[in-house]
Amino acid sequence: MTSIRRWLLGWLIFGLAAASGVAGFGIFHTAREEASELFDYELRTVALSLPSNLAGAGDGEHHSPDLGDLADDRVVIDIWDTAGQLIYHSRQAPVFPRQPAGFSTVERGEYHWRTFGVQQAGRYIQVAQPISVREDLAMKLALHTLWPLAALVPVTIGLVLLVVARGLAPIGGLSRALSTRSIDSLEPLRLDGSVPVEIKPLVEALNDLLQRLHTASQAQRTFIADAAHELRSPLAALKLQLQAASRDGSLKGEGQTLERVEGRVNRIIHLVQQLLTLAREDAHPVTSMVPVSLRRIGEQAVGDLSLLAETKEIDLGLECEGARSAGDTYTVLAEPHGMSVLLGNLINNAIRHTPRGGRVDVILRRAGTRVNFEVVDTGSGIPAPELERVFDRFYRGDEAQGEGSGLGLAIVSRIAERHQLRLALRNNEGRPGLCVSLSGLKAHEALEAIAPAAIKS
Repeated sequence: MTSIRRWLLGWLIFGLAAASGVAGFGIFHTAREEASELFDYELRTVALSLPSNLAGAGDGEHHSPDLGDLADDRVVIDIWDTAGQLIYHSRQAPVFPRQPAGFSTVERGEYHWRTFGVQQAGRYIQVAQPISVREDLAMKLALHTLWPLAALVPVTIGLVLLVVARGLAPIGGLSRALSTRSIDSLEPLRLDGSVPVEIKPLVEALNDLLQRLHTASQAQRTFIADAAHELRSPLAALKLQLQAASRDGSLKGEGQTLERVEGRVNRIIHLVQQLLTLAREDAHPVTSMVPVSLRRIGEQAVGDLSLLAETKEIDLGLECEGARSAGDTYTVLAEPHGMSVLLGNLINNAIRHTPRGGRVDVILRRAGTRVNFEVVDTGSGIPAPELERVFDRFYRGDEAQGEGSGLGLAIVSRIAERHQLRLALRNNEGRPGLCVSLSGLKAHEALEAIAPAAIKS
């Protein structure tokens, strides 16, 4: 996958390194030429400034002229008379053959020498100097010139890293804003003055896509809600007509056939009701929290489903653990309708999957400033590989018993997600059945106790 950051940094740093290399080579070449011109000038100056009485052909009797700093540069001086005889030669220096007047380059052994010759009245002067001296001076000049460039390169690289990071920061902020959004949040992205004009078209395109997704999602929810609402009434009327025809004898058929027909109708009615509930939950992504008695909701749900439990001879009950008093209402911050639907679906699901003569317990439990509850049944449970998949819509396991639409736990999961609660399923240890636990509800009494303390402080 191509990275804009790596691409920018790679090319910018490579370009900087290449430009620095070219600049360094140019500086060294210029310093070398300048050093060569400087030493050529010095050689010419030495040759023209030698005293006229300088003589002696290396016999050790003569005195070398005072050349100042050039003595360290190993300057070799040769002088010939008009007859071509060598009358002066620098001590401890190689003898060079006489070169033409002007500048020349001579190879002597493993070294190269630069020479300058000039014809004067009565003598010919030739001055030579090693090329290595010029190279050393050129290197020193280049190093003195290049150190600011060498110090500037790391600073420039750091500046490039900072500028690229700052330049791409809006893209990172946009990615974080999208990654932290919930699956139901389809509101447009908010633009502020810090968004660069280059990213603005991308943000506008994303907002347009989010708007279209919101419209499509809203249309789907509306369709499901309308379809469920339109189906519920005729199905209820059909059930009433079947019951009336069965009572007055106008409907002929075997008793088992009528029971199967009524069972099918009941299942369709339940499915439609679940679809309508799911559509309503999807249409309310934001939950308004108010104080609500979890105990009262549990008692109402148990009472509403007690008839279904009695039909299957199931012992259905509500237990309160950790109550602060006999009349503890277990008040929590939640949405009343959502919690009622959640408890009703859990209890209904437990009754449907519990065999005749079983038991279903709804347990309210205090845990510090939180209130948790569990729905425990004595059914067949759920195989471990399917514990995560049962929250999918319309999913029913291969070993599922009883009638159902596969939407009950999906609705429960949706409500728990809106309340930011932790929903967990586990099979009972040592005995058959399933335990559905829901934790994270904030006790309203705890919040009331915290508020006055905060005011006093």
